[in-house]
Amino acid sequence: MEFLRPATWDEALAAKAEHPTALPISGGTDVMVEMNFDVHRPSAILDLNRITELTEWSGDGAAVRLGAAVPYARIIEELSGPLPGLALAAHTVGSPQIRNRGSVGGNLGAASPAGDSHPALLAAGRDVLVEAHSVRGVRLIPIDDFYLGVKRNSLEPDELIRAVRIPVADGPQQFSKIGTRNAMVIAVCAFGFALHPKDGTVGTGIGSAAPTPRRAVAAEEYLAGELAGRGLWESGGLLGPEVVQRFGELVKGAASPIDDVRGTADYRRHALAVMARRTLTWCWNDYRKQIRSAA
Repeated sequence: MEFLRPATWDEALAAKAEHPTALPISGGTDVMVEMNFDVHRPSAILDLNRITELTEWSGDGAAVRLGAAVPYARIIEELSGPLPGLALAAHTVGSPQIRNRGSVGGNLGAASPAGDSHPALLAAGRDVLVEAHSVRGVRLIPIDDFYLGVKRNSLEPDELIRAVRIPVADGPQQFSKIGTRNAMVIAVCAFGFALHPKDGTVGTGIGSAAPTPRRAVAAEEYLAGELAGRGLWESGGLLGPEVVQRFGELVKGAASPIDDVRGTADYRRHALAVMARRTLTWCWNDYRKQIRSAA
């Protein structure tokens, strides 16, 4: 096994072009586990830890450009305002040690259906873009097109993730996760939710309950229609239990889970409906407070 350790981003892209099967590593929280259990034996390791720009983020007020290796701990500390859903998801990742090493870029590269950042990224909106760089140039991949299958993404063999562009939250966001214990656990299922009052839409993200992370599209369309049709964006009025219940059922219907050692398919569907109802209620209560305080 070769070990490649570029000092600059250009060197990293050149190394990836020359060794397209090389496995990128930064935090290593997924990579080292698979290697230690002999699940994956790459021909080469591409160590990105010397490339400091991967650990930087910037914002222009409309979006955050999040470096691929910005650790979860810094997302919690520095970005809970502009990216509240992602920060909440980061809180649930592993242990403090893992949150200090793991990153959204690593989650995207692994493309596990159980990755904690995926539901939050999907819920953040369709304008979330993954920056895929290669010696050929830069490609911006919409988050909806990024996940192709179980642990498969749309990166080309010579591409590396440089950053993720995420719209700044314009409304309340939430993240909920169920596991077999309270900490350091792979999700049995997870759900991200966001209100986007500026364009009158809502965002959802389902994790660990389908071959890929996915949206609950019918649930999004139903709720957005109710909010617009009843003037609730403007009034901040009550949703009513029937709307909350229907939203949960539509989220449940969007999943296609399996039975495995962490939970049954039926349990996952039930849990998603519960999480959908709760996150919607939490977000709408927060939104109503914002409406009242602005009045």
